[in-house]
Amino acid sequence: MLLKEIKDVFHKELDPQFGREEVAHFFYYFVEHYLDLPRFHLAIHPQWIITKEEESHFFKGLSKLKKGVPVQYILGYTTFMDLPFTVNENVLIPRPETEDLVQWILEDHKRSKTTLNVLDIGTGSGCISIALAKYLPNAHVTALDVSKEALAVAKYNAEQNKVNIECLKADVRTLEIGEDAYDIIVSNPPYVLEKEKSKMQDHVKNAEPALALFVPDLQPLLYYEYIAKVAKKALKRGGGLYLEINEQFGKEVSKLLTAHNLINIELRQDFHGKDRFIKSEVNLKSDLQGNL
Repeated sequence: MLLKEIKDVFHKELDPQFGREEVAHFFYYFVEHYLDLPRFHLAIHPQWIITKEEESHFFKGLSKLKKGVPVQYILGYTTFMDLPFTVNENVLIPRPETEDLVQWILEDHKRSKTTLNVLDIGTGSGCISIALAKYLPNAHVTALDVSKEALAVAKYNAEQNKVNIECLKADVRTLEIGEDAYDIIVSNPPYVLEKEKSKMQDHVKNAEPALALFVPDLQPLLYYEYIAKVAKKALKRGGGLYLEINEQFGKEVSKLLTAHNLINIELRQDFHGKDRFIKSEVNLKSDLQGNL
């Protein structure tokens, strides 16, 4: 069968669901993955014929796309910070926006000469932990998640990217942690309200793990409360807490952090211009304050 004929089938079957531009991306992802050919190959070789076995990959993928399975889950991988990551239904697909959170940490600490102890709360695929371990060679990174399945994915991704991270199965809501243990705490916790589901694409709300996405409508800052408590205790003096947030709650998260004795709060927007990231620092510990 001609490759261009399969492309036509993709557009006929999927354009009403995803739009022509998005479907073209899907098709060329498959070309690159299953045929090991560059995207422009079809333009140069319009009469390119593929085998029955190669056809089957495209049509199986087409069927899954129609059912709402994300293309990253179909292919089994994605990229984040120019690094390859295996992904499956046990972990969120890393988002481009989250790269800005990692870049912020790198900007702040790239000149550090001492060992940096880092805690990533809710690591999922390990994308944040692994990127920090890769690009901050002096970092000792602990990746925490409540899901053993997610941690298995994070461990595999660390091996694939040739970095060492410590994986810890724990729930931030019951986490026991030592004082002054970390220079950096980072988290992209669940922050999507249940009522926001109706606005989300089916392949996100139905395919990606709900545990990593949603919080109750009446408790939008649920995980930030626990993370702030951990940071207040576990961050070293001057240590930084970096968070990804729901765009609706920048002011509320800022107030929460202030209430937990965190200072120098800075709010940043993502590339869509939406409030998406917050950094804060630990204040003087209460026992030190008493001696001043």
